[in-house]
Amino acid sequence: MSDLEKKSIDPATIKMIQKAAVDGCETIFDRAEAMKPCPIGAEGSCCKNCAMGPCRVPAPKKKDGPAKKRMGLCGATAETIAARNFARMVAAGTAAHSDHARGIAEAFLATAKGEVPEFKIKDEQKLLQVAMDLDVEIGDRSVQEIAIEVGKKALEEFGRQQGEVRFVKRAPAKRQEIWRKLGIVPRGIDREVVELMHRTHMGVDQDYKSLLLSAARCALADGWAGSMISTDLQDIIFGNPVPVLGEINLGVLKKDEINVVVHGHEPLLPEVLVGAVKDPEIKKAALATGAKGINLVGMCCSANEILMRHGIPVAGNFLQQELAIVTGAVDVMVVDVQCEMQSLAQVAKCYHTKLITTSPKAKIEGAMHIEFDEHHATAVAKKILMEAIDNYKNRRANVEIPDDKTDQVVGFSYETINYLLGGMFRASYRPLNDNIINGRIRGIAGVVGCNNARVTHDDPNLTLIKELIKNDVIVLVTGCAAMTCGKAGLLTPEAARKYAGEGLASVCEAVGIPPVLHMGSCVDNSRILLAATAVVKAGGLGDDISDLPAAGAALEWMSEKAVAIGHYFVASGVYTVFGTTWPTTGSEEVTKHLFEEFENITKGKWGFESDPLKAAKSMIDHIDKKRKALGIDKTRERVLFDMAKRREIDAA
Repeated sequence: MSDLEKKSIDPATIKMIQKAAVDGCETIFDRAEAMKPCPIGAEGSCCKNCAMGPCRVPAPKKKDGPAKKRMGLCGATAETIAARNFARMVAAGTAAHSDHARGIAEAFLATAKGEVPEFKIKDEQKLLQVAMDLDVEIGDRSVQEIAIEVGKKALEEFGRQQGEVRFVKRAPAKRQEIWRKLGIVPRGIDREVVELMHRTHMGVDQDYKSLLLSAARCALADGWAGSMISTDLQDIIFGNPVPVLGEINLGVLKKDEINVVVHGHEPLLPEVLVGAVKDPEIKKAALATGAKGINLVGMCCSANEILMRHGIPVAGNFLQQELAIVTGAVDVMVVDVQCEMQSLAQVAKCYHTKLITTSPKAKIEGAMHIEFDEHHATAVAKKILMEAIDNYKNRRANVEIPDDKTDQVVGFSYETINYLLGGMFRASYRPLNDNIINGRIRGIAGVVGCNNARVTHDDPNLTLIKELIKNDVIVLVTGCAAMTCGKAGLLTPEAARKYAGEGLASVCEAVGIPPVLHMGSCVDNSRILLAATAVVKAGGLGDDISDLPAAGAALEWMSEKAVAIGHYFVASGVYTVFGTTWPTTGSEEVTKHLFEEFENITKGKWGFESDPLKAAKSMIDHIDKKRKALGIDKTRERVLFDMAKRREIDAA
């Protein structure tokens, strides 16, 4: 591989890395080459939780018999330090997703009260379902009354001090029993984050097994509460996603139009921008500049949100955010929270792009700040668009947009999959179960997460997913991993015959779906939990998520949110494989506990494998082990019954 091919397998990305070099603009790819990660920090062996440190306790070298354990000044061992660091990542990741959910819940309640005219209750059926799950009485009450109480009940889940978050009852009964026996059912979202941060303070919880189990309770507050609340309420006010055609990659930018890139994770402003670009006043102002119009495109998870509901094109995933600006064609990039690089401000200075922050929680030095307020949403959206229109005239000569873009079909919520498999009147996951039982589909994999500049951009996730579908494993994707699949052409029904094994391809062609199903943004991993639960409830594949021939992976992970996601999948009974690096390798005991012993506790376990083909093999081996345990590992002989045999069955 050339040096550029080691940075990314995506042609558009490679072209823009080259252009950035010519333009003298530094990007994350340059910094990754120049700056190597701290080996002690990478393995979780550095503690800076008090002012006596930082204390470094790398694993001792075993030369002559057992080596003496190294400790920090307070006596904290490598096990305690690694477990604390891991738990703090879980707490931060849970906080990020759940704070997103809180903002959505507040906007939802304002919508229900009629205080924000830009938003409406679009999916009344899902409202009623969520209402029942939140113990809201329906009766003959109006939609508004129900929605207001749903909003209030959702907000209660954050500050709850005792009892259980309500959505845990959506999980299979056996899974709930495991959680209660372990004492890890979340009480309230905020309480679990605060308690875990307290436990990791100097001199508090110093038993690594206790820390990791507490981290599981916090992570479950993300997957089965915060993220699930966010996904459900967004579906109610923006509409439940259904399959829609869209385009992806930097080629969606347009040289003769005003390009506005919306980047981040909270979909409130992006939804309003979708409507605002159609406003006659805005369109007139755009045309007056000589441009042919405004081209709104997405980046990262904000892109997934408006792509799924409106077909808005996607410029790229996490490692492409700077490169969109490098094209020289982006007039405004709008950011809110999570995964925005601070370097965007410096890259924007190399070109004419205006970088605009919109969240009161997330400001960037050197960026313009226009704060979003859902009560004045349209006015804010128009102000941002006018900034882009005014900036169009400042474009420089060095505009270069790659031709690369790909069609994709997205929008597979777990309800949509239910409908596609069974139709309007017989909607069910049973056809999926039947095809797993008969062996056409070997199993299910969830592949999620970020990009990481320490590995070749898009390569680990793509290699893994291609290997899985080749071996008849249907794949559910979210976040930046989903965008990788879109760019590679895996998110179309035609991809089944081209890339999937014979069994999986036959099922996909019969139903008309891709072999890889795009389920949304990173908060939408809760959809995968509910899909897994639906498979359990459909019958024939055990009575818990841990019984399913299923596995998960995030081979290019980089954020604390990914660790929280992974830990709630493990705590839900799923074998989950991470790549790139692993944050507890500084402690052999902690790593063994997570990779082996945790399975005896939660029926799920962690794995680490940087080689995507080996990761695929480990997932397939796990799937096959589960198939064998279910007694469906052997191909069943087809028996044709004559009328006499049928009568015998009826008589029995």
